[in-house]
Amino acid sequence: MKTVNKTCTETLREAYDGTVRIVRHAMRRLERMPWPSLLVVCVMLALLITALPLALTLFVLFLLVKLAANALGSNRHQAHRHDHARPHGQ
Repeated sequence: MKTVNKTCTETLREAYDGTVRIVRHAMRRLERMPWPSLLVVCVMLALLITALPLALTLFVLFLLVKLAANALGSNRHQAHRHDHARPHGQ
């Protein structure tokens, strides 16, 4: 019967074994690939490695700019509304 409660080292050992299995499988697949396919895979991987961090960085940058613009715009909008709510005689 399998135990449900595993120690930390057993869990780490299973994770290590799984990772090694995946890497070995990938290496076997790469060894069997023809050169043109391997070139395409390498180019796609390079594009993914360079484009994904760039896209995420730009997303965060534009999100921060939008939040800053909204924060500044809401302060102006509230001040503008507050000035119009006051009667002119005061």
